[in-house]
Amino acid sequence: MHKLTFTPVSYTGWGCLNQLLPEVERFKATNILIVTDPFLKELGLADKVQQPLRTKGYATTIYTDIAPEPPLAIGEKLVDFTRKQQFDLVIGLGGGSALDLAKLAAVLAVHDGKVADYLNLTGTKALEHKGLPKILIPTTSGTGSEVTNISVLSLDTTKDVVTHDYLLADSAIVDPELTISLPPKVTAATGVDALTHAIEAYVSVNANEVTDALALQAIRLISGSIRTAVLEGKNKQARSDMSYGSYLAGLAFFNAGVAGVHALAYPLGGQFHIAHGDSNAVLLPYVMGYIRQSCEKRMKDILDAMGLSSAYLSQEEASYNCVYALQQLVQDVKIPSTLKGFNIPEESLEQLTDDATKQTRILARSPMPLEREDIYAIYRAAFDGEVREPAES
Repeated sequence: MHKLTFTPVSYTGWGCLNQLLPEVERFKATNILIVTDPFLKELGLADKVQQPLRTKGYATTIYTDIAPEPPLAIGEKLVDFTRKQQFDLVIGLGGGSALDLAKLAAVLAVHDGKVADYLNLTGTKALEHKGLPKILIPTTSGTGSEVTNISVLSLDTTKDVVTHDYLLADSAIVDPELTISLPPKVTAATGVDALTHAIEAYVSVNANEVTDALALQAIRLISGSIRTAVLEGKNKQARSDMSYGSYLAGLAFFNAGVAGVHALAYPLGGQFHIAHGDSNAVLLPYVMGYIRQSCEKRMKDILDAMGLSSAYLSQEEASYNCVYALQQLVQDVKIPSTLKGFNIPEESLEQLTDDATKQTRILARSPMPLEREDIYAIYRAAFDGEVREPAES
Protein backbone atom coordinates (compact mmCIF):
# COMPACT_ATOMS: atom_id res chain seq x y z
CA MET A 1 0.00 0.00 0.00
CA HIS A 2 1.19 3.51 -0.81
CA LYS A 3 -0.21 6.78 0.46
CA LEU A 4 -0.41 9.45 -2.24
CA THR A 5 -1.06 13.11 -1.43
CA PHE A 6 -1.84 15.84 -3.94
CA THR A 7 -2.79 19.51 -3.86
CA PRO A 8 -6.62 19.70 -3.96
CA VAL A 9 -6.84 21.94 -7.06
CA SER A 10 -4.23 22.64 -9.73
CA TYR A 11 -4.41 24.64 -12.95
CA THR A 12 -1.70 24.05 -15.54
CA GLY A 13 -1.10 25.46 -19.00
CA TRP A 14 -0.32 28.65 -20.87
CA GLY A 15 -2.43 31.55 -19.61
CA CYS A 16 -4.02 29.70 -16.69
CA LEU A 17 -3.31 32.68 -14.42
CA ASN A 18 -6.78 33.77 -15.56
CA GLN A 19 -8.11 31.28 -13.01
CA LEU A 20 -6.82 33.38 -10.12
CA LEU A 21 -9.97 35.48 -9.66
CA PRO A 22 -12.36 32.51 -9.62
CA GLU A 23 -10.12 30.84 -7.02
CA VAL A 24 -10.02 33.95 -4.83
CA GLU A 25 -13.80 34.19 -5.06
CA ARG A 26 -14.06 30.53 -4.02
CA PHE A 27 -12.32 31.32 -0.74
CA LYS A 28 -14.51 34.39 -0.13
CA ALA A 29 -11.40 36.40 0.75
CA THR A 30 -11.42 40.14 1.39
CA ASN A 31 -7.90 41.01 2.59
CA ILE A 32 -5.09 39.29 0.70
CA LEU A 33 -1.36 39.01 1.39
CA ILE A 34 0.82 38.53 -1.70
CA VAL A 35 4.28 37.17 -0.86
CA THR A 36 6.76 37.68 -3.69
CA ASP A 37 10.33 38.76 -4.26
CA PRO A 38 11.46 42.30 -5.17
CA PHE A 39 12.65 41.26 -8.64
CA LEU A 40 9.16 40.13 -9.65
CA LYS A 41 7.71 43.40 -8.42
CA GLU A 42 10.20 45.28 -10.56
CA LEU A 43 9.32 43.10 -13.57
CA GLY A 44 5.63 43.86 -13.13
CA LEU A 45 4.59 40.26 -12.46
CA ALA A 46 3.38 41.15 -8.97
CA ASP A 47 1.20 43.87 -10.48
CA LYS A 48 -0.16 41.32 -12.96
CA VAL A 49 -1.52 39.43 -9.97
CA GLN A 50 -2.49 42.39 -7.81
CA GLN A 51 -4.30 44.62 -10.32
CA PRO A 52 -7.18 42.27 -11.23
CA LEU A 53 -7.78 41.74 -7.51
CA ARG A 54 -7.83 45.46 -6.78
CA THR A 55 -10.16 46.06 -9.72
CA LYS A 56 -12.59 43.64 -8.11
CA GLY A 57 -12.38 45.50 -4.80
CA TYR A 58 -10.07 43.21 -2.82
CA ALA A 59 -7.69 44.72 -0.30
CA THR A 60 -4.17 43.53 -1.15
CA THR A 61 -0.73 43.89 0.42
CA ILE A 62 2.45 42.96 -1.43
CA TYR A 63 5.24 41.71 0.84
CA THR A 64 8.70 41.57 -0.74
CA ASP A 65 11.07 41.38 2.23
CA ILE A 66 12.33 37.94 1.24
CA ALA A 67 15.57 36.50 -0.10
CA PRO A 68 16.79 33.40 -1.95
CA GLU A 69 17.54 30.47 0.34
CA PRO A 70 15.66 32.41 3.06
CA PRO A 71 17.28 32.53 6.50
CA LEU A 72 15.18 31.64 9.52
CA ALA A 73 15.08 35.32 10.55
CA ILE A 74 13.25 36.25 7.33
CA GLY A 75 10.64 33.58 8.01
CA GLU A 76 10.19 34.84 11.58
CA LYS A 77 9.73 38.42 10.35
CA LEU A 78 7.11 37.46 7.75
CA VAL A 79 5.14 35.33 10.21
CA ASP A 80 5.17 38.16 12.74
CA PHE A 81 3.93 40.60 10.05
CA THR A 82 1.14 38.23 8.99
CA ARG A 83 -0.04 37.70 12.55
CA LYS A 84 -0.45 41.44 13.11
CA GLN A 85 -2.75 41.90 10.09
CA GLN A 86 -6.24 40.61 9.37
CA PHE A 87 -5.45 38.66 6.22
CA ASP A 88 -7.81 35.90 5.16
CA LEU A 89 -5.88 34.59 2.13
CA VAL A 90 -2.20 34.27 1.22
CA ILE A 91 -0.92 34.19 -2.37
CA GLY A 92 2.64 33.06 -3.00
CA LEU A 93 4.16 34.27 -6.27
CA GLY A 94 7.69 33.39 -7.35
CA GLY A 95 10.30 30.71 -6.99
CA GLY A 96 10.67 28.23 -4.19
CA SER A 97 11.68 30.78 -1.58
CA ALA A 98 8.58 32.93 -2.06
CA LEU A 99 6.25 29.93 -2.16
CA ASP A 100 7.85 28.30 0.89
CA LEU A 101 7.55 31.52 2.87
CA ALA A 102 3.94 32.04 1.77
CA LYS A 103 3.05 28.56 3.04
CA LEU A 104 4.83 29.25 6.30
CA ALA A 105 3.05 32.58 6.81
CA ALA A 106 -0.39 31.13 6.05
CA VAL A 107 -0.08 28.30 8.56
CA LEU A 108 1.92 29.89 11.38
CA ALA A 109 -0.25 33.01 11.34
CA VAL A 110 -2.71 31.06 13.50
CA HIS A 111 -0.11 29.44 15.77
CA ASP A 112 1.84 30.66 18.78
CA GLY A 113 5.59 30.67 19.17
CA LYS A 114 8.49 31.15 16.81
CA VAL A 115 9.07 29.50 13.46
CA ALA A 116 12.09 27.84 15.06
CA ASP A 117 9.72 25.97 17.41
CA TYR A 118 8.32 24.05 14.43
CA LEU A 119 11.53 23.07 12.63
CA ASN A 120 11.86 19.40 11.74
CA LEU A 121 15.26 18.70 13.28
CA THR A 122 15.17 20.89 16.40
CA GLY A 123 11.62 22.15 16.97
CA THR A 124 9.49 21.15 19.93
CA LYS A 125 6.01 22.26 18.79
CA ALA A 126 3.55 20.55 16.44
CA LEU A 127 1.25 22.29 13.96
CA GLU A 128 -2.38 22.02 15.08
CA HIS A 129 -4.35 24.29 12.71
CA LYS A 130 -4.63 24.49 8.92
CA GLY A 131 -4.20 28.24 8.88
CA LEU A 132 -5.21 30.67 6.15
CA PRO A 133 -6.08 29.42 2.66
CA LYS A 134 -3.22 29.77 0.18
CA ILE A 135 -2.83 29.98 -3.57
CA LEU A 136 0.64 29.27 -4.93
CA ILE A 137 1.81 30.54 -8.31
CA PRO A 138 5.31 29.48 -9.40
CA THR A 139 7.32 31.71 -11.74
CA THR A 140 10.16 29.20 -12.14
CA SER A 141 10.21 25.64 -13.37
CA GLY A 142 12.11 23.96 -10.62
CA THR A 143 11.22 23.73 -6.98
CA GLY A 144 7.81 22.04 -7.10
CA SER A 145 6.96 23.98 -3.92
CA GLU A 146 3.43 24.62 -5.20
CA VAL A 147 2.58 20.93 -4.69
CA THR A 148 4.59 20.03 -1.58
CA ASN A 149 4.04 20.45 2.16
CA ILE A 150 7.57 21.68 2.87
CA SER A 151 9.01 25.08 3.76
CA VAL A 152 12.82 25.19 3.68
CA LEU A 153 14.82 27.66 5.77
CA SER A 154 18.55 28.33 5.99
CA LEU A 155 20.29 28.06 9.35
CA ASP A 156 23.87 28.99 10.19
CA THR A 157 25.55 26.14 8.33
CA THR A 158 22.75 23.99 6.92
CA LYS A 159 19.00 23.98 6.32
CA ASP A 160 15.93 22.73 8.11
CA VAL A 161 12.27 22.48 7.17
CA VAL A 162 8.81 22.96 8.53
CA THR A 163 6.70 20.19 7.06
CA HIS A 164 3.06 19.19 7.47
CA ASP A 165 0.12 18.65 5.13
CA TYR A 166 -1.31 21.91 6.46
CA LEU A 167 1.36 23.59 4.30
CA LEU A 168 -0.12 22.16 1.10
CA ALA A 169 -1.56 24.77 -1.24
CA ASP A 170 -5.32 24.96 -1.47
CA SER A 171 -4.83 25.87 -5.11
CA ALA A 172 -1.80 25.81 -7.42
CA ILE A 173 -1.68 27.85 -10.62
CA VAL A 174 1.16 26.69 -12.88
CA ASP A 175 1.31 29.05 -15.86
CA PRO A 176 4.42 28.63 -18.04
CA GLU A 177 3.87 32.10 -19.48
CA LEU A 178 5.08 33.51 -16.15
CA THR A 179 8.49 31.87 -16.69
CA ILE A 180 9.29 33.68 -19.96
CA SER A 181 11.30 36.42 -18.22
CA LEU A 182 13.39 33.97 -16.20
CA PRO A 183 17.12 34.61 -16.88
CA PRO A 184 19.18 31.77 -18.40
CA LYS A 185 21.18 31.16 -15.21
CA VAL A 186 18.04 30.77 -13.10
CA THR A 187 16.35 28.70 -15.80
CA ALA A 188 19.31 26.31 -15.71
CA ALA A 189 19.54 26.06 -11.92
CA THR A 190 15.83 25.59 -11.29
CA GLY A 191 15.53 23.22 -14.23
CA VAL A 192 18.24 20.89 -12.95
CA ASP A 193 16.64 21.14 -9.52
CA ALA A 194 13.41 19.78 -11.03
CA LEU A 195 15.32 17.08 -12.89
CA THR A 196 16.98 16.07 -9.62
CA HIS A 197 13.56 15.81 -7.97
CA ALA A 198 12.40 13.43 -10.66
CA ILE A 199 15.57 11.31 -10.66
CA GLU A 200 15.74 11.00 -6.88
CA ALA A 201 12.03 10.17 -6.71
CA TYR A 202 12.54 7.44 -9.31
CA VAL A 203 15.40 5.75 -7.45
CA SER A 204 13.93 6.36 -3.98
CA VAL A 205 13.21 3.33 -1.79
CA ASN A 206 9.70 4.82 -1.43
CA ALA A 207 9.01 4.89 -5.17
CA ASN A 208 5.85 3.26 -6.47
CA GLU A 209 4.06 2.81 -9.77
CA VAL A 210 2.37 6.23 -9.61
CA THR A 211 5.47 8.21 -8.66
CA ASP A 212 7.47 6.26 -11.27
CA ALA A 213 5.12 7.38 -14.02
CA LEU A 214 5.27 11.00 -12.83
CA ALA A 215 9.06 10.95 -12.47
CA LEU A 216 9.82 9.38 -15.86
CA GLN A 217 7.57 11.81 -17.72
CA ALA A 218 9.17 14.68 -15.83
CA ILE A 219 12.63 13.43 -16.86
CA ARG A 220 11.49 13.21 -20.50
CA LEU A 221 10.08 16.72 -20.53
CA ILE A 222 12.90 18.44 -18.64
CA SER A 223 15.87 16.73 -20.28
CA GLY A 224 14.30 17.32 -23.69
CA SER A 225 13.64 21.03 -23.21
CA ILE A 226 16.05 22.51 -20.67
CA ARG A 227 18.80 23.37 -23.16
CA THR A 228 16.34 25.19 -25.41
CA ALA A 229 14.72 26.98 -22.47
CA VAL A 230 18.14 28.24 -21.34
CA LEU A 231 19.19 29.40 -24.81
CA GLU A 232 15.79 30.58 -26.09
CA GLY A 233 13.89 31.91 -23.11
CA LYS A 234 10.86 32.94 -25.14
CA ASN A 235 10.40 29.51 -26.73
CA LYS A 236 6.81 28.67 -25.79
CA GLN A 237 7.11 24.90 -26.22
CA ALA A 238 10.31 24.65 -24.17
CA ARG A 239 8.87 26.79 -21.39
CA SER A 240 5.67 24.76 -21.37
CA ASP A 241 7.56 21.46 -21.23
CA MET A 242 9.75 22.74 -18.39
CA SER A 243 6.70 23.93 -16.49
CA TYR A 244 4.87 20.62 -16.83
CA GLY A 245 8.06 18.70 -16.05
CA SER A 246 8.69 20.67 -12.89
CA TYR A 247 5.10 20.20 -11.75
CA LEU A 248 5.22 16.43 -12.34
CA ALA A 249 8.61 16.16 -10.64
CA GLY A 250 7.17 17.99 -7.64
CA LEU A 251 4.32 15.51 -7.38
CA ALA A 252 6.77 12.62 -7.74
CA PHE A 253 9.26 13.66 -5.09
CA PHE A 254 6.61 14.85 -2.65
CA ASN A 255 5.18 11.34 -2.62
CA ALA A 256 8.39 9.29 -3.03
CA GLY A 257 10.95 11.58 -1.42
CA VAL A 258 14.39 12.81 -2.39
CA ALA A 259 17.64 11.40 -1.04
CA GLY A 260 21.41 11.81 -1.19
CA VAL A 261 21.68 14.71 -3.62
CA HIS A 262 19.41 16.88 -1.49
CA ALA A 263 20.98 15.80 1.79
CA LEU A 264 24.38 16.93 0.50
CA ALA A 265 23.00 20.04 -1.22
CA TYR A 266 21.42 21.56 1.89
CA PRO A 267 24.74 22.30 3.65
CA LEU A 268 26.09 23.94 0.48
CA GLY A 269 23.19 26.37 0.57
CA GLY A 270 23.42 26.84 4.31
CA GLN A 271 27.17 27.45 4.51
CA PHE A 272 27.89 29.13 1.20
CA HIS A 273 24.48 30.46 0.11
CA ILE A 274 24.65 28.65 -3.21
CA ALA A 275 21.27 28.53 -4.93
CA HIS A 276 19.54 25.24 -4.21
CA GLY A 277 19.30 24.33 -7.89
CA ASP A 278 23.03 24.91 -8.37
CA SER A 279 23.80 22.85 -5.26
CA ASN A 280 21.77 19.95 -6.62
CA ALA A 281 23.23 20.30 -10.10
CA VAL A 282 26.87 20.20 -9.05
CA LEU A 283 26.29 17.12 -6.87
CA LEU A 284 23.88 15.16 -9.06
CA PRO A 285 26.39 13.24 -11.25
CA TYR A 286 28.67 12.48 -8.31
CA VAL A 287 25.91 11.11 -6.07
CA MET A 288 24.38 9.09 -8.89
CA GLY A 289 27.80 7.79 -9.88
CA TYR A 290 28.51 6.74 -6.31
CA ILE A 291 25.21 4.87 -5.81
CA ARG A 292 25.10 3.55 -9.40
CA GLN A 293 25.54 -0.11 -8.53
CA SER A 294 22.48 -0.04 -6.24
CA CYS A 295 20.09 1.13 -8.97
CA GLU A 296 21.50 0.09 -12.36
CA LYS A 297 18.12 -0.90 -13.83
CA ARG A 298 16.53 2.37 -12.76
CA MET A 299 19.41 4.39 -14.19
CA LYS A 300 18.96 2.50 -17.46
CA ASP A 301 15.33 3.67 -17.44
CA ILE A 302 16.46 7.24 -16.73
CA LEU A 303 18.86 7.12 -19.69
CA ASP A 304 16.00 6.03 -21.95
CA ALA A 305 13.76 8.78 -20.58
CA MET A 306 16.49 11.30 -21.42
CA GLY A 307 16.16 10.21 -25.03
CA LEU A 308 19.43 8.25 -25.11
CA SER A 309 18.66 4.68 -26.12
CA SER A 310 19.96 1.82 -24.03
CA ALA A 311 18.73 -0.83 -26.47
CA TYR A 312 22.13 -2.46 -27.05
CA LEU A 313 23.60 -1.81 -23.62
CA SER A 314 23.77 -3.91 -20.50
CA GLN A 315 22.28 -2.42 -17.35
CA GLU A 316 25.79 -1.68 -16.11
CA GLU A 317 26.80 0.07 -19.34
CA ALA A 318 23.55 2.04 -19.43
CA SER A 319 23.98 3.18 -15.82
CA TYR A 320 27.47 4.49 -16.61
CA ASN A 321 26.11 6.28 -19.66
CA CYS A 322 23.39 7.81 -17.49
CA VAL A 323 26.02 9.37 -15.23
CA TYR A 324 27.90 10.74 -18.25
CA ALA A 325 24.65 12.13 -19.68
CA LEU A 326 23.92 13.97 -16.43
CA GLN A 327 27.44 15.40 -16.40
CA GLN A 328 26.99 16.61 -19.98
CA LEU A 329 23.61 18.18 -19.29
CA VAL A 330 24.96 20.17 -16.33
CA GLN A 331 27.85 21.38 -18.48
CA ASP A 332 25.57 22.25 -21.40
CA VAL A 333 23.46 24.60 -19.26
CA LYS A 334 26.63 26.28 -17.97
CA ILE A 335 26.47 25.27 -14.31
CA PRO A 336 29.89 24.70 -12.70
CA SER A 337 30.61 20.98 -12.55
CA THR A 338 32.80 20.92 -9.42
CA LEU A 339 32.75 22.38 -5.93
CA LYS A 340 35.92 24.23 -6.88
CA GLY A 341 33.86 25.96 -9.55
CA PHE A 342 31.76 27.47 -6.76
CA ASN A 343 34.89 28.46 -4.79
CA ILE A 344 34.19 25.93 -2.04
CA PRO A 345 37.39 25.60 0.03
CA GLU A 346 38.80 22.13 0.55
CA GLU A 347 38.92 22.60 4.31
CA SER A 348 35.12 22.91 4.39
CA LEU A 349 34.52 19.31 3.27
CA GLU A 350 34.54 17.93 6.82
CA GLN A 351 31.95 20.42 8.07
CA LEU A 352 29.80 19.85 5.00
CA THR A 353 29.98 16.12 5.71
CA ASP A 354 28.99 16.58 9.35
CA ASP A 355 25.97 18.69 8.40
CA ALA A 356 24.84 16.39 5.59
CA THR A 357 25.11 13.36 7.86
CA LYS A 358 22.44 14.91 10.10
CA GLN A 359 19.90 14.69 7.27
CA THR A 360 19.12 11.12 8.26
CA ARG A 361 15.48 11.12 7.18
CA ILE A 362 16.38 12.23 3.68
CA LEU A 363 19.36 9.87 3.43
CA ALA A 364 17.14 6.95 4.42
CA ARG A 365 15.42 7.12 1.02
CA SER A 366 18.62 6.40 -0.90
CA PRO A 367 18.75 2.99 -2.63
CA MET A 368 22.25 2.70 -1.19
CA PRO A 369 22.66 3.52 2.53
CA LEU A 370 25.01 6.51 2.81
CA GLU A 371 27.16 6.69 5.92
CA ARG A 372 29.47 9.51 6.92
CA GLU A 373 32.44 8.08 5.01
CA ASP A 374 30.32 7.79 1.87
CA ILE A 375 29.15 11.38 2.16
CA TYR A 376 32.71 12.61 2.55
CA ALA A 377 33.78 10.54 -0.46
CA ILE A 378 31.07 12.14 -2.61
CA TYR A 379 31.99 15.66 -1.54
CA ARG A 380 35.64 14.82 -2.25
CA ALA A 381 34.73 13.51 -5.70
CA ALA A 382 32.71 16.66 -6.44
CA PHE A 383 35.62 18.79 -5.25
CA ASP A 384 38.14 16.94 -7.42
CA GLY A 385 35.77 16.67 -10.40
CA GLU A 386 36.03 12.89 -10.68
CA VAL A 387 33.03 10.56 -10.39
CA ARG A 388 33.93 7.73 -8.01
CA GLU A 389 32.35 4.60 -6.62
CA PRO A 390 32.62 3.19 -3.10
CA ALA A 391 35.98 1.68 -2.26
CA GLU A 392 35.85 -2.10 -2.08
CA SER A 393 35.90 -3.32 1.50
